[in-house]
Amino acid sequence: MSEGREQRVLDALEQGRRRPPKFTAPRIDMSHGAGGKATHKLIEGLLLPAFSNPALAPLSDAALLPFGDARLALTTDSFVVRPLVFPGGSIGELAVNGTVNDLVVSGATPIGLSAALIVEEGLRTEVLVHEVEAMAAAAGRAGVPIATGDTKVVERGKGDGLYVVTTGIGIADPGLDLSSASVRPGDKILCSGTLGDHGAAILIARGDLELEAEVFSDTRPLTPLVKALKDAAGPELRFMRDPTRGGVGTVLNELARDSGYGVVLREEKLPVRDVVNGACEILGIDPLYVANEGKLIAVVAPEAADAALEALRGVEGGEEAEIIGEVREEPARMVLMHTQFGGTRMIDMLVGDPLPRIC
Repeated sequence: MSEGREQRVLDALEQGRRRPPKFTAPRIDMSHGAGGKATHKLIEGLLLPAFSNPALAPLSDAALLPFGDARLALTTDSFVVRPLVFPGGSIGELAVNGTVNDLVVSGATPIGLSAALIVEEGLRTEVLVHEVEAMAAAAGRAGVPIATGDTKVVERGKGDGLYVVTTGIGIADPGLDLSSASVRPGDKILCSGTLGDHGAAILIARGDLELEAEVFSDTRPLTPLVKALKDAAGPELRFMRDPTRGGVGTVLNELARDSGYGVVLREEKLPVRDVVNGACEILGIDPLYVANEGKLIAVVAPEAADAALEALRGVEGGEEAEIIGEVREEPARMVLMHTQFGGTRMIDMLVGDPLPRIC
């Protein structure tokens, strides 16, 4: 492709990314819950205009609300994973960890959770007991009480066993300003560990993949990893996110779009287990788009990157952390990856829903 034609293509992509999305789908399908392009059109084309307010506008993992001299962090999430129990965790543990993580990557200290259980008629009591105990244990490990909640029962065949909705509240760290607006060209992008473990574990548990290898979900509270980053990088910590639905590829596309800068990755630095790579090859998907439930992506100033990496590797769950890329001036609002074969490819936002019901 000639240089002029390549620039015209990039300019057209840039104009498309700047254009506000319109939600025109006649019906909701599974892709609207996958965290990728369809989800963004639903949220930004329908929900955001309807609920528009300053707290919602950043569309971050947790809203920051002024409360006297402090700021409260508020987040909510729903969990519809199938099966309810999977290698390395279950829906109850996942619900607590997921909500705690949305708070801590927003720079907040969690102070309380609520939990709503939507139970299908006919669910065995022992299954419900297991999930309630899993939630209690996860909350105990995270040091956060489940302070309130609700329970509903729906007719047989209407609830797929159990859905869990959790809400968390925390106190934002006044010394941090974590947002896409804080990142700068030259900043380094850190990943706290191997990618795609949770999604691969769910697929194997469902029997979707005929693999005999053991893969365990990475569900865990990110609190120790975030504390290590705060201690090592301090105000040089610019941005954090846990790459759940849509994976790392979607998180970095959101960062590029919202910051106005480009993101450049190096394929050889992406930490992916061989078995997860194999599972993704069988399905024809990229591990960058597979959900994680115990990993974080962080952007730090270049002078703090080595210390931040060392701090992550010194914490349980962060032993395989890597610096996977950096923020650059160009190409604006795009994510590129330098491949191991010397080429370059664009990492777009997830299209469709290759792995439904994994969180």
